[in-house]
Amino acid sequence: MDTGRDFLRAQLNNAISQHHALIGSLRDHAGQADDPTYRQLCDKYIPILEQHQGMLEAYGTSIGSDGGSGLKNVLGSALGKARDAVDAMRGTDFLRVVGDIVMIRQAQDTFATFAVAGERLGDARLAELGNRGEREHDAMQRDFNAFCADSFVQHVQGTVVTSSGDRESTSARV
Repeated sequence: MDTGRDFLRAQLNNAISQHHALIGSLRDHAGQADDPTYRQLCDKYIPILEQHQGMLEAYGTSIGSDGGSGLKNVLGSALGKARDAVDAMRGTDFLRVVGDIVMIRQAQDTFATFAVAGERLGDARLAELGNRGEREHDAMQRDFNAFCADSFVQHVQGTVVTSSGDRESTSARV
């Protein structure tokens, strides 16, 4: 296992790849969403995530990281193909958002680790990157969870929003 700066660079490269996959997922889901609220939610957070990505990559450059470029291409391609396969099985916005929430929480945990580690190491830039990312992913996670709960209720009640924004009754109400 890496230690020292090599460990920091490796973990940052992992975060860059992971965050890149999250952005790709939201871009895909913004285009696939049947519910306009879900589409708007994805569109709302993509620019914020792109800012985070830029911050991660800039910090990586400052510590001599390759930005995960080689790893990012290989891992990003593999993650993208795996995500596409899973999304093909996830025919509903509800199942897509559940997958997004998992990725959001993973990124949230990574940023929380960077915040604490940056403080302990006296690395103000890593701490700020972590604090900002954690704070903004917290808000994102709350918004996505709220949508997920609404979607869950709609599915149980049998009223799911269609791509036109209309509610479609799919079964008898509970």
